[in-house]
Amino acid sequence: MSITLFIIIFTGATSFIAFSNENVFNKLKFNPYMALNRKQWYRFFSYALLHADWGHLLVNMFVFFSFGSLVENLFEHYFPGKSLLYFSMLYIGGVCFSVLYSFGKHKNNHYYNAVGASGAVSAVLFSSIVMYPTNTIIFLFFPVPIPAFVFGILYLVYSAYMAKKAK
Repeated sequence: MSITLFIIIFTGATSFIAFSNENVFNKLKFNPYMALNRKQWYRFFSYALLHADWGHLLVNMFVFFSFGSLVENLFEHYFPGKSLLYFSMLYIGGVCFSVLYSFGKHKNNHYYNAVGASGAVSAVLFSSIVMYPTNTIIFLFFPVPIPAFVFGILYLVYSAYMAKKAK
């Protein structure tokens, strides 16, 4: 099983459980105040396993699936034997790095929360664009090839919209 598929299954299962269990959701979401004042540093990572709703989960996992396997294969080509380590570092680094600004800005705000794997998905998406800039993506409902860099910009707009909507 590829690491991409494993992450999708694990994230989907965790989100599914958290959709129906508010205690699980509240313990895993990113809350910078709780991370700092209660030393719950795991929140820098666990929030990426949660999503606000099914649509949020499906969009993130679709984009991740679309580009994750490509990045895995490119890493294996360029870094034989170390691709799993490098891909894991990329994904986990994207998870942690993407909330550093929010942590600094909201560390004293116990009402601020964040969920979703958009930071990690963006790290994988833009890594694929850097490594394979001529890549395209095609949707069944829109059967025209979209250049990966255009899709990347659209994904950033979607992520910004979702972040603003959540506030």
